[in-house]
Amino acid sequence: MLKQFSLVFFVLIACYVGVNVRESKHITKEFEVNAPASEVWELCRSLGLKNLVARKLKNVVQSVQVLKGDGGVGTVVKTTLVPGISSYTEKFTVIDDQKRVKVAQGLEGDCLAFGCSVLNLRLEIIEKSQNSSIIKYTVSYTVKKEFQAKDPKPTIQKLEAMIQLSKEYLERNN
Repeated sequence: MLKQFSLVFFVLIACYVGVNVRESKHITKEFEVNAPASEVWELCRSLGLKNLVARKLKNVVQSVQVLKGDGGVGTVVKTTLVPGISSYTEKFTVIDDQKRVKVAQGLEGDCLAFGCSVLNLRLEIIEKSQNSSIIKYTVSYTVKKEFQAKDPKPTIQKLEAMIQLSKEYLERNN
């Protein structure tokens, strides 16, 4: 009896996870950077990129506030965009120094405010050669059923501006 229950439970969980995976959408982009992967990772792994963006992209970002944490896993950051009416809050959920992977979960703002139920950003730094690397980002999001006809998407233009800024900064200082 217990084996049958376990099998039924496993099948139900697999169906639930399968449905959620199918509903998730992904946007992936890569930026080549003429800088060592270790330097790119050092900028991106904690609050370095956020601080750089706050200083250099004043036409895009009004402020960056650390609401909780020190840049490690569990850190919550609120980014307020110009003109100051739009903001995005995220929580760092994974920082893997071995794989050079950082994952942030959106908590509020962006497409979560107009139809998405899940928003995650995965940033990966890939070593291409000794002095060259790739910044790869993947934005994963799930649209609520009642908003699927409107097909809301995360705003990636500002993310791309931030990554482009980091690319220019790293190449200039390399």
